[in-house]
Amino acid sequence: MPVTRVDGNAAAGPLGEILRLDITTAIGTCRHCGTAAALSEAVVERDAEGVIVLCRSCGHTLLTYISRDGRQYLEFAGLKSLNAATS
Repeated sequence: MPVTRVDGNAAAGPLGEILRLDITTAIGTCRHCGTAAALSEAVVERDAEGVIVLCRSCGHTLLTYISRDGRQYLEFAGLKSLNAATS
């Protein structure tokens, strides 16, 4: 499957499986530029094995999710913080 670029809502399903929260309303702060925004506003690149969530402001990777060989991997290298929205 080729890589497609979509908005942050595309990460909701895969990341929700691990985090058990609505990732689209979670506020992520970019470690690189300091922008804080809902992850639904981020840019997502996805393919058959996972998603890469990019900061809409500076383009750096916020987080990476890979599902391969029955295992799931999640890395938050570019996030300074991730805050779950409260209702």
